[in-house]
Amino acid sequence: MKKGLLYFLLMLLCFLLQCKSKSAADKKHKIAVVVSTLNNPWFVFLAGTAADKAKELGYDAKIFDSQNNTALESDHFENIVVAGFDAILFNPTDADGSIANVQKAKDAGIPVFCMDREINSLTAATSQILSDSYSGAVSVGKYFTQQLNKKGNYVELLGLVGDNNTWARSKGFHSVVDNYKNFKMVAQQSADFDQNKAMEVMESILQAHPDIDGVFCGNDAMALGAYQALLSAGKADKIKVFGFDGAEDVITSIKENKVAATGMQFPKVMAETAAEYADEYIKGKRDFPQKVPVAVELVTAKNINDYIAYGKK
Repeated sequence: MKKGLLYFLLMLLCFLLQCKSKSAADKKHKIAVVVSTLNNPWFVFLAGTAADKAKELGYDAKIFDSQNNTALESDHFENIVVAGFDAILFNPTDADGSIANVQKAKDAGIPVFCMDREINSLTAATSQILSDSYSGAVSVGKYFTQQLNKKGNYVELLGLVGDNNTWARSKGFHSVVDNYKNFKMVAQQSADFDQNKAMEVMESILQAHPDIDGVFCGNDAMALGAYQALLSAGKADKIKVFGFDGAEDVITSIKENKVAATGMQFPKVMAETAAEYADEYIKGKRDFPQKVPVAVELVTAKNINDYIAYGKK
């Protein structure tokens, strides 16, 4: 009788252990995708591509929208840590303000892979996959000078002042344009990478400076907003607009000769690389490059047929 009971208990224990082992094996790892804003098609594409690649690699993936708000971004990170996510694919809201969030994840043993935007730390993130915004803006700046015949009044619309891409693009552009004494920047103002704000800012600038020849915008959303303001003012055919991103609407606008050029980023490359790095980390790899530059290419009416939204054909 005792032997029978002992055998039964042993069999029950084995069964429970097997169930526990199977449950652990069946449990999917989770990857969080935290993006600065989903109020911009470019970032929607970045976030969606990252999540899709994570799912393709066998992970559950969830997208978190920070709405360009560092406080909301911080809440996301706290929730991600508590929920036990295994990795974070991250598009930061602020180069300095986002460091503490990345460090929080690192301290909890969760690797963070930055996409497109960087943080000003070389130790917090596991790796940062970034567009070469400076070099891309140099190319746009060269084309800008050619299209305006090396002279004229122009406006610059800046992105978020806390984002390093804003200043990398501005500095790259000015490294070219400032060499020509017949160019004059009559206004430089932030529109936060936002299309509606760019339209409002451009409308205001036009009232003070109606005689301009070109507008350089730190992203395509602002380029579209600036163009809309110029169209409303009856100046769209006289003032050339230049963007940066490679968003779908601007690719169409270049084909229609509404926007002069853009710097094509490759969000698919950045998003998929980040997801692949996260997969490698979860499987045991620990040696990753701190920064991975992704080239930006100039897109104009001359080569527009080589490109589609967010990349090459």
